[in-house]
Amino acid sequence: MSDTDRHTCTAFNGVSRIATGDLTWVALVVKESLEADETAALLIFDDRTSRVIDLDLRGSRDDVLRGVAARDLAGEAARSPEAPVRRPGRPKLGVISREITLLPRHWEWLNEQPGGASVTLRRLVDEARRAANSKDRVRQAQDAAYRFMMVMAGDREGFEEATRALFAGNLEGFEQHTGSWPVDIRDHAYGLAAPVFRSEAA
Repeated sequence: MSDTDRHTCTAFNGVSRIATGDLTWVALVVKESLEADETAALLIFDDRTSRVIDLDLRGSRDDVLRGVAARDLAGEAARSPEAPVRRPGRPKLGVISREITLLPRHWEWLNEQPGGASVTLRRLVDEARRAANSKDRVRQAQDAAYRFMMVMAGDREGFEEATRALFAGNLEGFEQHTGSWPVDIRDHAYGLAAPVFRSEAA
């Protein structure tokens, strides 16, 4: 897994956050906690998605490290791109030629734009991607925060109200209804939800 692909995770022991960082390090912290208290309620969350990461913590530290390494390799293999298909265009410049179908009025408008049809289409696609990426980041932050809140605070006072505030982008309501939660749960939920509230403030 490359440095750009690697991301962090966070471990909780009950309501206390005990580690945040690379999965290798967090896994060892969690193993030590489990060895100190076999009844500990330990969970590891992926910081991007808040999905619970299931690890086999049996055996030695080396066994745990081998399990994490195998998990990373499996993830990297799943992300590996297939062999590229040769297409017409200018591949060295990253330009791929493909056919698109437009109505005459679309072609007429495109041809009137500075730079012609290709330049205009590329600009329009880039603008649409930027707008979509912003919306996607908000949606992903809402999903991750909700998933974490559901696991760690689903039975706590204010959960439903905080959820409504999260999806409404209402920072004041979110802070109000999570205020009585254990500090580590509250702070982690807010950290996950922060892109939602930054977007609303923009």
